[in-house]
Order: sequence, then C-alpha cells, then structure tokens
Amino acid sequence: MQIDLSGRTAIVSGSSGGIGFAIAEGLAASGADTIITGRSKDAVDNAIARIRENVADAKLHSVPGDLSTQAGIDALIKAVPDADILVNNLGVFGPGDLFTTRDEDWERYFNINVMSGIRLTRAYLQGMMAREWGRVVFMSSESGLKIPPDMLAYGFSKTAQLSIARGIAKFAAGSGVTVNSVLPGPTASEGARKMVAETAKKEGKTIEQALNEFVMATRGSSIIQRAASTDEVANMVVYACSPQASATTGAALRVDGGIVDSIA
Repeated sequence: MQIDLSGRTAIVSGSSGGIGFAIAEGLAASGADTIITGRSKDAVDNAIARIRENVADAKLHSVPGDLSTQAGIDALIKAVPDADILVNNLGVFGPGDLFTTRDEDWERYFNINVMSGIRLTRAYLQGMMAREWGRVVFMSSESGLKIPPDMLAYGFSKTAQLSIARGIAKFAAGSGVTVNSVLPGPTASEGARKMVAETAKKEGKTIEQALNEFVMATRGSSIIQRAASTDEVANMVVYACSPQASATTGAALRVDGGIVDSIA
C-alpha cells in the first residue's frame, strides 16, 4: 500500500514532540503540506528541522501558539484557513484519583484534551464537508476504555473524545469526511521515557527495560508486553488519514498492544 497525500493540507495539534511529532512526520513523508504546532516557536522550529533530516522534501509550516485557548485557535485559523486533515493530538496526562483531583484539574483536562479538538473540528469540518473530502482523527487512549482509577480525569477526557468523534462522524454522514479515534496504549514517547529514566538509572537498567517493566506492572493485559513506539502509533493515524481508509469512520482504532481485553 502506498499512501499519497500530495495536495492535502494536514494540521496536527501538539506536534512539536512525542506522538504528535511522529504523526506529523508520517503525514509529511506521505506528501501532505503539514502544519507543525506547539506552544514554543523554538520547539516547533526544532521539530521541523528534525523532520527535514528524515524527509528532505517535506512541506512543513510553523504555526506556534497555545491551542488550548480560543485565541490560539483563532491565530491558527487565520494562518491556515482550510485543511483537509485534522489530527486532534493536543493533550495532557498525569496522576490523580477522585480525592486528589481538584476542580481546576478536571477543568484543565477537559479544556485541553476535549475542547481543543472540538474547537478545531468546528473550525475546519465545514470546509471539508463542502469539498466532499476530509479526515479528522481524535487521539484518545486505551485509558478511555480501561479507566485508570489513579488517572481518573485523564481517563474521563479520553472517553469523552470517543463519544465526540463518533457523534461528529454521524453528523458528517455521506459527506466524504471520515472521523475516527485512535487509541494508543503505553507509548515510548519522550515524556514516557523521561518518566522512567530515574528508575532505570537507579536499577541499572536501560530506559527500554524500565519502560517495558512499567507497562507490565500497570497494564498486565498487554499482549505485546512492551511499550509501542511513536512510529507504530503514527502508522495507524496516517492510514486513517489516507484515501485508502475511506470506508473507516466512526471507529475507535486501537493501537494499544492488546491491553483492552475485547474481541470487538
């Protein structure tokens, strides 16, 4: 299968690092004009330089800004009025159970993880529907199905994304626009590697060993029994954004390594 996104404009929110970076690189390698976003101009510029090391002819554009705010989204819309592909990747995660998660934490997770995707989709979906082609992907998580009690607000926000994506897919029925969720499991992103780095050093292990042990300690149902790479997650997203995925919509596409114990 050869995915060709030439002539398509793709926006990936939160794409200066982690899974978002890998998705942006994958879309750019497939020929899409790819918009790199992030809070810091330096981080966005660094991401663009890194992608160009691997994809010399990549068509990349820098639009730094805080997409957790309406002002940041307005600035993006002004810079990029139309898009064919939108990947709602921006998100935050962290620990917190029912008793330790404050009201302002709940609001923060909802505003960043949920509302950023709603606002961006509202801004770009109408144009996609008018052109009768578009791809929208919400980056959810296996935690949206297998709710972690020690990351309750995060899990709630990821479940919300599943509901929203399914509803928008039905709203866009028959338009040529597909809307899906992608659900990664534990992934060896920069943030995850940093999280286990100190433990790995103390125990004389590689970061990969420490990360895989963390996966099995916290997600023992994993079938692959390791963390996924960011590229493995990005591959699913790039496919969902491709012309070849035209009959896949309203779906929750799992890249969780088999953690969710379901045959459906």
